[in-house]
Amino acid sequence: MASYLQIADDEKGYELDLFCIPRHYENDLDKVIIPHGLIMDRTERLARDIIRDMGGHHIVALCVLKGGYKFFADLLDYIKALNQNSDKSVPLTVDFIRVKSYCNDKSTNRVKVIGGDELSSLSGKNVLIVEDIVETGRTMQTLLSLLSECNPKMVKVVSLLVKRTPRSSGYRPDYIGFEVPDAFLVGYALDYNEYFRDLSHICILNDQAKEKYKM
Repeated sequence: MASYLQIADDEKGYELDLFCIPRHYENDLDKVIIPHGLIMDRTERLARDIIRDMGGHHIVALCVLKGGYKFFADLLDYIKALNQNSDKSVPLTVDFIRVKSYCNDKSTNRVKVIGGDELSSLSGKNVLIVEDIVETGRTMQTLLSLLSECNPKMVKVVSLLVKRTPRSSGYRPDYIGFEVPDAFLVGYALDYNEYFRDLSHICILNDQAKEKYKM
């Protein structure tokens, strides 16, 4: 079972004025729940675990856009540093896919995959799927089902966040950064209708902001 850092349901978090928050978001957030520095430290450890388990194999790192791009970039930077500074290194190439399952703050039952026609190039490859957050798990299960039709040699999934929710299908990634409460989180490329991707820390969105940025 994957190890992770658990953020409790009653986690008080941190006051916004303790951090550098873009002024245009100051009234939209309840609190900082995971500071940027903690994200980076945990990402570095995930990179080490991935190299330990998959090192020696050519890895295709598959970024799930859009929310996963920041975690993807930082994770690959740490993997690159490990490649340069250790005896065990791994050849690494990258690819991208976009998956959409949200409308406003609600996860829909429909999963839209953009770029799926190109997954056939992953046949026989060792694939590392890099995701920002797993909530119900149905989106990832859909993607894994599509991938299985392409006959990759191996597939591992790393997700920065896994949400504790009664809506979960029970799916768990191979590597997990943090297990988080069932709240709507933004920042570090996690968005609400495309806003908040430019926020460095992971924060809880307040109800007023949900209405303010509603499509």
